[in-house]
Amino acid sequence: MQHTEAHTADGHGRARTLFALALGSVGVVYGDIGTSPLYAFREALRPIAHDGVTWNEIVGLISLMIWALTIIVTLKYVLFLLRADNHGEGGTLSLLALLMKTADRQKVVLFFMGLAGAALFIGDAMITPALSVLSAVEGLKLVAPDLSDYVVPISVLILVVLFAVQSWGTDAVSRFFGPVTALWFIVMAVAGALHLRDDLSILAAFNPYYAATFLYTDGYLGFVVLGAVFLTVTGAEALYADLGHFGRRPIQWAWFCLVFPALTLNYLGQGALVLKQPEAMGDPFYLLFPKWALLPAVILATAATIIASQAVITGAFSITRQAIHLGFLPRMEIFHTSATQTGQIYLPAVNAILLFGVMLLVFLFRSSEGLATAYGISVTGAMIVTTVLAFEFVRMRWRWKPATAGLVLLPLFLLELTFLGANLLKIHDGGYVPILIASLCILLMWTWVRGTKLLREKTRHIEVPLELFVKSIEKKSAHAPVSVPGTAIFLTSDPESAPAALLHNIKHNHVLHEQNYILTITSTNSPKVPPSERCSMQRISDRFARIQIRFGFMETQNVSQALGHFRKSGVKFDIMSTSFYLGRRKLVPDRHSGMPYWQDRLYITMANAAIDPSDYFRLPTNRVVELGSQVII
Repeated sequence: MQHTEAHTADGHGRARTLFALALGSVGVVYGDIGTSPLYAFREALRPIAHDGVTWNEIVGLISLMIWALTIIVTLKYVLFLLRADNHGEGGTLSLLALLMKTADRQKVVLFFMGLAGAALFIGDAMITPALSVLSAVEGLKLVAPDLSDYVVPISVLILVVLFAVQSWGTDAVSRFFGPVTALWFIVMAVAGALHLRDDLSILAAFNPYYAATFLYTDGYLGFVVLGAVFLTVTGAEALYADLGHFGRRPIQWAWFCLVFPALTLNYLGQGALVLKQPEAMGDPFYLLFPKWALLPAVILATAATIIASQAVITGAFSITRQAIHLGFLPRMEIFHTSATQTGQIYLPAVNAILLFGVMLLVFLFRSSEGLATAYGISVTGAMIVTTVLAFEFVRMRWRWKPATAGLVLLPLFLLELTFLGANLLKIHDGGYVPILIASLCILLMWTWVRGTKLLREKTRHIEVPLELFVKSIEKKSAHAPVSVPGTAIFLTSDPESAPAALLHNIKHNHVLHEQNYILTITSTNSPKVPPSERCSMQRISDRFARIQIRFGFMETQNVSQALGHFRKSGVKFDIMSTSFYLGRRKLVPDRHSGMPYWQDRLYITMANAAIDPSDYFRLPTNRVVELGSQVII
């Protein structure tokens, strides 16, 4: 009896945890896709509305939207990709890190695909807040037409406040994300369901025949409309990227129990409304609501778009941290805004860049209609990258035969390629914006990776093998350095060579500490490293040893904390009486070797903007000694 009660209580506890995680995922994971009904159907109608719309066109459009949600979101992301994880973590860079462990000939291709995916996500993080907030605030024009001129100023104010509060963290606010967004989905579902009776024939949209017929009948115009139809699935990448925060089951439960039904009902309701009242094509979402509910709907929509924007901004912070740890970007200042949630971080530099980009987009386009044309390219591009990486994943990790992998993923790839082609038709209408943003991001990451590799090669020929150096320095001679008490830790990226800071210390100060540790910090291709595998030590001599500290690409690289745990295993040194020696290089561009001169200058600018290593690695500020050298690249 006791066993049964305990089992039942444990079952209830798991159910409550699953419910809490599913509710939390509604706000963070589905915030972006939950704002699509504000503008997706309206923008899809626009290309075909100049001469009126027919029953077949309305039903065909809604059918396309429902089946886009079914095939791309449900089948690809919710049921398939959520199983392709890197130790529980998802997302483009997480998948790339896993594949790079075993990739051989495809490594360069995978590398550039990963860079493209990350760059497109950052572009999405700029467009989403601008588009979502503008589309929500535009509802004020229906409440009070006199407020039309204030849509842009109000949107700008909301966005500025949103980015200003990022440094406070979202730990406390995020508790309300799930309930508010869940209410948003319920309101959308009810609003759509109440209008089904306007024209019940809209239910024919569940038949894919009407989607296919629409594309066949409308020809080129149907192809153009596909770009707007794709707006229904924007935000699907967040499903995969946030896998590590919530887990597969909560995300799946939230989709099937709330999000998918709510989106479907709302789109069906919008379609039924337009069938009954064709004049509602101007804003079919807000016209679902009676006049008395319009203002509350605008307020709730604005709250939902702010939450969606917050989730995308947090995602940009997370993917930037991953890129830094994987060596794609220079070190940046990272603040943790929560004592318990490692994912709650704030990057001031990224926040400032995103704010600048979002403000530029708002003032350039000034309406959600203009921005919607620029939106699809970044999302479709990111999805295609994920599909290609998923193909390699199922081949290399699940051991699928290429034919089997192709049979499953090729139809998805061709479908997404079709959507990308439809969105590329909008390049002249603003589609160039995400391409420019992504190209700039790829250029910066490629320059950093290439420059770092070149710098390593340039310094390698002047480096001294560590073990040879130790043998020579410990010989008793008249020129031997003076031995001083204490411990010195020399940070280096190459554990096989004597660090430049060690060489300079002996050359200029003529001293050698009693204990000397050559410390290498590495980022693994796993999200997190178990504490038992964090540190390892290899003794070279009585006075010298190598220490390696490993961090996952989702972890904060706190060296002081890691050494504190390492000390408990028997390595005796007091971290507050230990000196940390860092080598600081002054980089000088060279027109005749290495990268092009402009790329040299760009790399040096990025290197100079990087945060100080002592701050990034959380070293005791009063125990750090820096010794400089000059390197021509």
